[in-house]
Amino acid sequence: MARMTAAQAAVEILKAEGVTHMFGLPGAAINPFYSAMRTNGGLTHVLARHVEGASHMAEGYTRAKAGNIGVCIGTSGPAGTDMITGLYSASADSIPILCITGQAPVAKLHKEDFQAVDITSIAKPLTKMAMTVLEPAQVPGAFQQAFHLMRSGRPGPVLIDLPIDVQMAEIEFDVETYQPLPVYKPSASRAQIEKALDLLAASEKPLIISGGGVINADASDLLVEFAELTGIPVVPTLMGWGSIPDDHELAAGMVGLQTSHRYGNETLLASDFVLGIGNRWANRHTGNTLDAYTAGRTFVHVDIEPTQIGRVFAPDFGIVSDAKAALELFVEVARERKAAGQLKDRGAWAASCQERKGQLLRKTDFDTVPVKPQRVYQEMNKAFGRDTRYVTTIGLSQIQAAQMLHVYGPRNWINAGQAGPLGWTLPAALGVATADPDGTVVALSGDYDFQFMIEELAVGAQFQIPYIHVVVNNAYLGLIRQAQRAFDMDYHVQLSFENVNAPEVNGYGVDHVKVAEGMGCKAIRVFDPNELGAALEQAKKLTAEFKVPVIVEVILERVTNVSMSGGGIDQVNEWELLAEHASDAPSAILNTLP
Repeated sequence: MARMTAAQAAVEILKAEGVTHMFGLPGAAINPFYSAMRTNGGLTHVLARHVEGASHMAEGYTRAKAGNIGVCIGTSGPAGTDMITGLYSASADSIPILCITGQAPVAKLHKEDFQAVDITSIAKPLTKMAMTVLEPAQVPGAFQQAFHLMRSGRPGPVLIDLPIDVQMAEIEFDVETYQPLPVYKPSASRAQIEKALDLLAASEKPLIISGGGVINADASDLLVEFAELTGIPVVPTLMGWGSIPDDHELAAGMVGLQTSHRYGNETLLASDFVLGIGNRWANRHTGNTLDAYTAGRTFVHVDIEPTQIGRVFAPDFGIVSDAKAALELFVEVARERKAAGQLKDRGAWAASCQERKGQLLRKTDFDTVPVKPQRVYQEMNKAFGRDTRYVTTIGLSQIQAAQMLHVYGPRNWINAGQAGPLGWTLPAALGVATADPDGTVVALSGDYDFQFMIEELAVGAQFQIPYIHVVVNNAYLGLIRQAQRAFDMDYHVQLSFENVNAPEVNGYGVDHVKVAEGMGCKAIRVFDPNELGAALEQAKKLTAEFKVPVIVEVILERVTNVSMSGGGIDQVNEWELLAEHASDAPSAILNTLP
């Protein structure tokens, strides 16, 4: 046993649980914890410029690598409330992050002390546990339980609130004998897997829906193996994108209202059986009119969270299981059935899916000035390799990226899928690049998403966290503008103005190049689509040379209507003309009129 402050015990537990990096901001009420970090050593800290930014950095860090737990730290009061958006985003996408906040002394919690807020009550709906630790000796147990909960069942975030006097109090703690608590994850039974495969055997045109749970469980290899054993095409959800490579012969494209491929939607509509693994049947995947999605199909749903089964619609058969545990059994039983000659030949069905994939392509090869956004994604596909990690959040930029980019591996598409907070992309990319310092990290933002937390660029410059940030600038809230068509208005969605200091941006408003350079980063502006490729290559060289974020801003046409639906997956509006050449990319799709 050793005598130490409760804050020092917390730091030692973080290290014992595998934490190496922290993102945060010091402050009076959390300074004892920072003192313990400095004294104890062993943790790398990245100083954010905004506490919400720190929470998104922690998210990016977690999402980048299996087993990572991102940790963000802030002082009392507004630091905790600033983290709420990060907790919401992490909770919505089943991402474990640990938020640590300072707090007023225990005796003053009820006296409206300076920056004392009941952060646990605020955070509880968005966390697996939110706790203000009132007794110093409870600190080790609180942190041990936090990691147990974050890793068990459906992953998610935790907030621990530490009053300053609790942090400073001395306790007895034996770090040498500390052990993480066992992780609980439900597992499918063999009988359940047998029944699911019996239902599958009765179908003629089956599909597998691969959700974010497959990524979280680090089970992508098992998913691909199961698909190959059975010959069944795979539709990844937005959160499951990368669980099967886009160019795999069984990759059938994505389905949904927005972030979808036309061939993916057509394939789902042609199917008669759907096996969903680790997915939520989110409305942007299934559509707002469920009949189009569900009619005429048998559904089996596998999910780690019991209350997820039947939440959106009732499947024909539900299995509560971790995706990896279920897929291990799916593979085992499928191997046995294949050896016994009991699996159907799905070759004709898979070939028809590939035929749609080769024919229903949207046009990307535009040469017009200002630049059409489709051309940006075409050039990104050419410039970046198979191991590129793309990071984005929401907007027309994200929707078209999902329609037109190529992703070939798990955790190579990192997206705030359910919450979609503007500003998320930049700090999340810093977290991803921190977790994978030798990888190629490419963030994608519209101009408004980029401006939301643009101050975090300075973090990348200060701590030498290089990545490439493609900013597609139309000086519009483009997704909202498109939605406002239903109200016959274009109201407070224009971001354009004449910048008296930057006539070169042609009335597009903010000079992102000057802002980025003022933050210590490098930046390139592109007006001509034929210069995009060279700009992206230059960005690669600049990140390698200067070890800072490099922004590539592309000045787009002001208005682009992006293919999407407001109803069912059978009602997607396509806006562009038929593609003349649509054979070069596995996930570039052909724009045809509906």
